Amino acid sequence: MHLLIQNFKCLLAVLLLTGSVVHANNTIMIPATPSVAAKSFILLDFNSAKVLAEKNVDVKLSPASLTKIMTVYVIFKELESGRLTLDEKVTISKKAWQTPGSRMFVEVNKQVAIEDLLQGVIIQSGNDASVALAEHVAGDEATFAAMMNQHAERLGMLNSHFQNSTGLPSDNHYTTARDLVTLTRSVINEFPEYYKWDSQKEFTYNNITQSNRNKLLWRDKSVDGVKTGYTEGAGYCMVTSALREGTRLISVVMGTASANARANESQSLINYGFRFFETHKLYQGQEALSNVRIWKGDSKELLVGLQDDLYITIPRRHYNDLKAEVRVDSKIIAPIKQGQVLGTVNVSLAGEVIVNKELVALQTVNKGSFVQNLYDEALLLLE
Repeated sequence: MHLLIQNFKCLLAVLLLTGSVVHANNTIMIPATPSVAAKSFILLDFNSAKVLAEKNVDVKLSPASLTKIMTVYVIFKELESGRLTLDEKVTISKKAWQTPGSRMFVEVNKQVAIEDLLQGVIIQSGNDASVALAEHVAGDEATFAAMMNQHAERLGMLNSHFQNSTGLPSDNHYTTARDLVTLTRSVINEFPEYYKWDSQKEFTYNNITQSNRNKLLWRDKSVDGVKTGYTEGAGYCMVTSALREGTRLISVVMGTASANARANESQSLINYGFRFFETHKLYQGQEALSNVRIWKGDSKELLVGLQDDLYITIPRRHYNDLKAEVRVDSKIIAPIKQGQVLGTVNVSLAGEVIVNKELVALQTVNKGSFVQNLYDEALLLLE
């Protein structure tokens, strides 16, 4: 049984109601997703993880150089752990130097800083830099690919498998639009200090200046990443992220016909998302939403709230139509551990629940004294 908290503090126009009637004239109309000439695509809100548009998102495809998003993610994790440093030097092997395709133009036996190699991968899409980093971290590229797959599994990339660090064609090397958006969201969320390189338009190494292949960095000032890719088998692919007025969207397009097409289709998706949707932060994670009565504890009150921030993405101009219903377990009896689930927060729009989150204890309440237990037991009998 649950007890509805009547005095729950809602943000702005989000109302606390127990049941609501939605009339026919409140029907929410959203224009159809624009036609996107790609084998697969997805558009996602960064904060809420709401998918705004999609097609063939779980079809396994060759990712070409989009592979390098995972390559740099592995390096970022190594930096985070302290196993690498940005100024650490990498000796370039003959294999790295000979790697075909796009290049940073490193030289055999030269020592290059991790930071330079990372920018060579992110901005110049250097296959030689990718292999050099892989060999430095794991000894050889095959072992590094195993690390990539371990991180993919941990992130929930259920339909991905990597064979190399570059994205050059290889049997059993594939991913999906859904997995790539999951990975990109993790990169931006976990490593904002390194993600800044994705917006850099050019990079100079060894007196050679190369431009970022992401055309949208020049066309749209809100775009700040992420990566392009191309092989004959994969077609032209692109992962894009853009930030406008505090809202960040991520798109993935795979298998377009040309470099212009991947940029145009990505721009179309991003514009669609910003034009017809808006994202709001409704509640702060780990912030007390209410005090509830707890029985037989060393305290009479318990703070409850959400484990994490709650963001919601909805059609534009419908913020005032949101309804929030919060339910908490009745007769909560100590002991209660911090993080223990005690209820739910449901947010609905036009009569449909669009978000359901667990309400948790924000503190630990231990069992009370023998006298307190007897007193509360007597009060409970009167309930």
